[in-house]
Amino acid sequence: MSNLDWLVLFGTLGFIVLYGIWRTRKDNSQDNYLRGGSSTRWWGVGLSVMATQASAVTFLSTPGQGYLDGMGFVQFYFGLPLAMIVIGAVFIPLYYKWKVLTAYEFIGKRFDGRTRLLTASLFLIHRSLGAGITIYAPSIVLSKTLHWPLSATCVFIGALVILYTTTGGARAVGVTQKQQMAVIFVGIFAAFGLTLHSLGSTVGVGESFRIADAMGKLDVIDLSWDPSNKYTLWSGIIGGFFLQLSYFGTDQSQVQRYLSGQSIAQARQGLWMNGILKIPMQFFILGTGVLVFVFYLVNPAPLHWNEANLVELRGGGAGAVTETLEASHRAVMETRSSTALQVTSAWRADDSAAADAALARLTALDAERKGIEDEFKQHMAATNPDLETNDKDYIFISFIMQHLPVGVIGLLLAMIFCAGMGSTAAELSALATTTVVDVARGAQEGAATVRSTRLATVAFGLLALGSTFVFSLFENLIQAVNILGSLFYGTILGIFLVAFFLKKVQGTAVFAAALVAQATILVLHFSDVEVAFLWYNLIAPTIVVVLAWCLQRLQGGTAGKGGAGKANREASGEANREASGAG
Repeated sequence: MSNLDWLVLFGTLGFIVLYGIWRTRKDNSQDNYLRGGSSTRWWGVGLSVMATQASAVTFLSTPGQGYLDGMGFVQFYFGLPLAMIVIGAVFIPLYYKWKVLTAYEFIGKRFDGRTRLLTASLFLIHRSLGAGITIYAPSIVLSKTLHWPLSATCVFIGALVILYTTTGGARAVGVTQKQQMAVIFVGIFAAFGLTLHSLGSTVGVGESFRIADAMGKLDVIDLSWDPSNKYTLWSGIIGGFFLQLSYFGTDQSQVQRYLSGQSIAQARQGLWMNGILKIPMQFFILGTGVLVFVFYLVNPAPLHWNEANLVELRGGGAGAVTETLEASHRAVMETRSSTALQVTSAWRADDSAAADAALARLTALDAERKGIEDEFKQHMAATNPDLETNDKDYIFISFIMQHLPVGVIGLLLAMIFCAGMGSTAAELSALATTTVVDVARGAQEGAATVRSTRLATVAFGLLALGSTFVFSLFENLIQAVNILGSLFYGTILGIFLVAFFLKKVQGTAVFAAALVAQATILVLHFSDVEVAFLWYNLIAPTIVVVLAWCLQRLQGGTAGKGGAGKANREASGEANREASGAG
């Protein structure tokens, strides 16, 4: 990288970290540190919500997803706008009405301490692992760029996030996320525009999308009902709706973002802003990956995207096999490139027969290319099992480093790191707040609570760093994030749905139903039954709601005596009145 790229990268990161520390250095009241205060306007809420969701994984894995599989992944977000409407109508009014610091505090008021602890614990388990992914993903970038050990790079990124999050808590997270989202928006448009521009000398804009469509990369909608298919219209609308409902409605890393809003109306508008902008944003990111695919149709592409693995295998006894596979791959890529140009030439000449014949050859050559790459991965696994065969998450960063102009490289790296820092900071703050408020539940107030939350933030930061070593085992980081969420979000959502809509169901019934639902999902995931993970987000809440209702009927009446039972009944009635009025 050039000196200008280094200046853009570290200047951006340094400014954001120092700005967050400076803005929050003196104002660390309990409300500010644990909830972010109550002064954020709707656009600030919206940017903060988007920054929390848009981790570095989004900008590493999603373009790779578009490169390999096309636009179909965007179906995952089709349930998002509907989820935003439901959360704005039902969830937000209740959280503001009860003046809670966490979503799980509401569950304690509605049911009992045992159910509150279970719900908070499920969140802590999966979100602490998710925080590890959000550190690991940008560390791939920096380790590749600086040729640092991956473990040292994880520590570097984690330390930056821990520093300003520990200093200013939830308020520091919200303050810095506005600057991070500004960098992210500039980076998205720059990446898309420059990728199109880089194709201009060989393939026109219209031809780029036309050939991508002919290769099946622009197929957005899949109408199949195959439960093993990860991304279909139905899994996106139904399973995606329940996943987004759970993530934005019950995950403390998101709830904390809109609890900082000035009012219920401001919080709602911030969520609706996210619902409107998220799908177009994903179209841009996936579309960039598709354009990178077209770029490498007419330009040389490597046999393996992780250059370090190629260097490792070129030496020693495996070098001859590696070089042979590289030569075969290079020959196929050259033929594929000339064939792709034949397709565009035939289109320009309006020769449909020649274009169809060239497209058929191009498809066959692409299959041959994939076969050679798979053979290399088998060779790599047999030669050195310690090497990571998955290279999907290196595709976009390789394109950035090799083909984009000076200065823009630093900007796009800054975009990736800003995304990673924003989401990780939100997760660490939420984990720490949940631990202090919902698990410890001590009698501390004010400064003592802030001190405890600071210590918890550091502890979860260290735990996230310690978990990063497992994530090379995942096929794709963006899928790893969604799978982890789907394993736990459905059960959590089921508990909240019972809390909102089944006023006669009490703590014992919902606690038992949640345990059964969580066990069912874990057995389903680790068994041989092929069910796409998005459907977990429908299966689990259905089990919780139906089973909790049945168990309460078997118990008869409403459970609970004295003050606790009365509090539960009052909370239940208030929850249902608010839900009915808001709906």
